[in-house]
Amino acid sequence: MENLYVYMLAALAFLAIADLVVGVSNDAVNFLNSAIGSKAVSFKTIMIVASIGVAVGAMTSSGMMEVARKGIFNPGEFMFNEIMVIFMAVMLTDILLLDFFNTLGLPTSTTVSIVFELLGASVAVALIKIYSDQQQSIIDLGNYINNEKAIEIILGILLSVVVAFTIGALVQYISRLLLSFDFKKKPTWYSAVFSGFAVTSIMYFIIIKGLKNAAFMPPSIKEFLSTNPFTFIAISFLTFTILSYLAIKLLNAKIYTIIIIVGTFALAVAFAGNDLVNFIGVPIAAYNSYEAWSVSGEDPSNYVMTALGEPVQTEPYLLLIAGLIMVLTLWFSSKAKAVVKTSVDLSRQDEGTERFEPNFLSRNIVRLTIGLNESINGILPEFFKTWSNKQFQEPNVIIKGNDKPAFDLVRAAVNLMVASVLISIATSMKLPLSTTYVTFMVAMGTSLADRAWGSESAVYRVAGVLNVIGGWFFTAFSAFVAAAFMAYILYYGKGYALTGLIILAILLLVRSYLSHRKSTKIMKEEDHLERAESSSTQGVIHESASNIANVIKRGNRIYTSAINGLAVQDLKRLRKNRQQIERLSDEIDDLKDNIFYFIRNLEEPSVAASNFYINVLGHLQDMTQSLEYISKASHKHINNNHKKLKFSQIKELKNLDASLETLFETTQIAFETRSFEMIGTVIKDKTKVFNLVKEKIQIQVERTRSEESSPKNTTLYFSLLLETKDLLTAMMNLLEDYYHSHDSSVEPAQPSSEQE
Repeated sequence: MENLYVYMLAALAFLAIADLVVGVSNDAVNFLNSAIGSKAVSFKTIMIVASIGVAVGAMTSSGMMEVARKGIFNPGEFMFNEIMVIFMAVMLTDILLLDFFNTLGLPTSTTVSIVFELLGASVAVALIKIYSDQQQSIIDLGNYINNEKAIEIILGILLSVVVAFTIGALVQYISRLLLSFDFKKKPTWYSAVFSGFAVTSIMYFIIIKGLKNAAFMPPSIKEFLSTNPFTFIAISFLTFTILSYLAIKLLNAKIYTIIIIVGTFALAVAFAGNDLVNFIGVPIAAYNSYEAWSVSGEDPSNYVMTALGEPVQTEPYLLLIAGLIMVLTLWFSSKAKAVVKTSVDLSRQDEGTERFEPNFLSRNIVRLTIGLNESINGILPEFFKTWSNKQFQEPNVIIKGNDKPAFDLVRAAVNLMVASVLISIATSMKLPLSTTYVTFMVAMGTSLADRAWGSESAVYRVAGVLNVIGGWFFTAFSAFVAAAFMAYILYYGKGYALTGLIILAILLLVRSYLSHRKSTKIMKEEDHLERAESSSTQGVIHESASNIANVIKRGNRIYTSAINGLAVQDLKRLRKNRQQIERLSDEIDDLKDNIFYFIRNLEEPSVAASNFYINVLGHLQDMTQSLEYISKASHKHINNNHKKLKFSQIKELKNLDASLETLFETTQIAFETRSFEMIGTVIKDKTKVFNLVKEKIQIQVERTRSEESSPKNTTLYFSLLLETKDLLTAMMNLLEDYYHSHDSSVEPAQPSSEQE
């Protein structure tokens, strides 16, 4: 029997390491989104600062997570074997649930996950005990579960969402009114005072949230912080304001950048110092339980776990190992970057491609907000509206490509400052709070106040926020149910269930990793279409040539896959082919959505470039529509189990595909090498290809009259040939536009490189 619990401890150790990796991938958004979104410093610098913060936080961690030991359930009501079942169920559920959210790229709360998993598993085991004892009823469940703590946590979650969003929006609105978007031109003392507030908030957060329980913190300082918090805040504010003023005046310091670096470090310290126990608290509690039981000599089903009610400090070497794993994950996890991207995209200042689709709720929220805004504007004095609109007017600075930040330094600093203050207050009041909820909702509130959610994007941004919030509550519900189910299986299945569930968890994690790696690899291999930024026709010709080559290459592959999939009736290949053409079509739609910004950036004498660019995008869209129809028609035919095409039809399609492949490859080379003179050769041979298509159509007409017996086959075959003809027409129109517009004697104008 003892061997079973040794195996359980080994499994828990493995799950703790895996949970650290998965958890950091999720929680990286808490401290990286502001620095990454503002592009205050290089990504490498951000990662170094965050890594140091994580390492410091891990070593200064308060150690044992009390909620894992006695916060959710009453340990004195459970036996050792039952406690081990609860802890195993929690860890198995936690790692699978967090990995699922990371794969979707959605931030969720590790605190909420662990709390509701503990609640679900302990409720399941408690119900098993109650129904096996005739003297107990469902009313006795309250003896096993700490109801007061569970309700407090749920209320804390709901309250933190509303408060973080509201306070973030209010502070950002006031900050923007005082500093405006042109904050660099404001008097030095403006920046110094703002820095004093921000750095004081962040430093107080580091000390109260991250370091107050550290072993090396002298008791006298702890006592001073506890008894004189306002004195500490006042002294810190004056000190940091004066230091900031001197740094700006004497050293020409970039004070907002410094605030962001300090804030990123602070949240990283707090994350590692407090959320670390979400990942290793349960395994360590299980190890402590095993230690207490092993020396007792009692039967595991008779040993009451009152020992879990006693406080125990975590070994420093365990914290060091955990911190090292967290730092390595931070550097190498691609899923962490995906989670950060969601938060940054939803709070970015500019318009662009939106990830989330609007829904009924988001549309009505936006509609009601617009009405409320109009009502408020009706009672505000005109001079205030004029002044505030001026403060919120962004400077007309064009920053192109990937160098453009999602938001400016002021908003990034406010994000970090407000999140720090709210988490500090909650910690000092001993209220349960999720750092994920606070940091995300503060970022959403500041983006709303900064007018980032304009009429063009509000409905999408609100839908995104609702999706993430919905995901949080789904986390709580699914964590409770899944952990309860796991506990039930483990309780009755014992060693067999343990082995099966661990193997299942490993298989699911490996499958998720390989799937994510494969999708990431495909995204890297596919050269995504780039937005044109040149200001002349010749510049657009050269700049968009890579896009054309990319579409031709991918179109060639999609067309060939459709024909080959039909030939061998490969439904999986045809389904994948549909996904490929849908992705290509979405990218071209994105380019068309960017036409507004492209035209605005054109120089006055170069407006002709816009006509050329619009025509190019129109031809590309026509090509993708033909490819999309061919792909969908082929997939539908096989998916509906219709009659297979005749051998002669397949042979003719293969022959046509070979001719098109030669044409596509020649065109691709012409655009990749910028040898636009080669296009003339392709255009001269267009009659041959069109005649080949007409010939195939004529053959099928004769075949239909004499031998064809399947209406579905005839419809599909004619559809493929006619869409191939449309594809060729769009492609030739594109080539002719390039051939007639290209002038080799003119040096193409390059995108402006002036950036601020």
